[in-house]
Amino acid sequence: MGALMPGPTQRRDVLVAIMNNRRDLEIARSQHWYRIPVRSAPKNIEEAQWLAFYQTKAFGPERWAIRYYAPILGRTIVKRRELFPDQPDHPRAEHEYYKLELGELRCLERPIVSRRGRRIVFIPTTWEKFCRAEEINDLFHESPLEDALYAALKRHRIESERQFFVRIGGARYCLDFAIFCRRGNVDVECDGDAWHSDPKALHRDRQRNNVLTSAGWAVLRFGSRELRGQMRACLHLIRATIRAQGGLLRVEGARR
Repeated sequence: MGALMPGPTQRRDVLVAIMNNRRDLEIARSQHWYRIPVRSAPKNIEEAQWLAFYQTKAFGPERWAIRYYAPILGRTIVKRRELFPDQPDHPRAEHEYYKLELGELRCLERPIVSRRGRRIVFIPTTWEKFCRAEEINDLFHESPLEDALYAALKRHRIESERQFFVRIGGARYCLDFAIFCRRGNVDVECDGDAWHSDPKALHRDRQRNNVLTSAGWAVLRFGSRELRGQMRACLHLIRATIRAQGGLLRVEGARR
């Protein structure tokens, strides 16, 4: 990515957003703005300096990848009818949106792809991760513990999807790591020290584990001490669980 400019490495100063249709991409390219509903805006909306676009299935051969990004030059809150004055009767005409003013769109030398063609909403990330990413899962910036486990999984060629949402019985669950197998799947959760001292959190986790298990997921939970000092043992248990679930279902056999 020789054309990329250097930037801060710790702040979440890059926001990856979905690009659902060609009209919105053309607006970003020619009119230099992008909209995000205020009520569903990500946490880093005010600090993001760059906006990158994850193209969905509407883009045919270019789907499920990030190809374009742009600097954010400013942001204001407006109503949808101000963005699209020709649509005064739209059901969301009075809803508030962030209007992100953009610089020129730039094209990555190498797209950041989703190998499983997954759906996302927003991914706040750092400039450093954005510059180095080869695939979508490289972008997530949740915690050092999760980064350490992800790096270990990659070293051992265990394919996983980070921050992966599943819907079961009308409820939606976010998995730290989803590992897809031939006879079921594996959910790997990274629990910080504070998590174990919260009785309500433990109760919610037990309920969540029961729901996921009933839907065919094997749930593994690792605390910070295990991930910091016993990574080899964690990986051994993950591999054993994958074998019990029939072995990895690699991307070549995954549903696109």
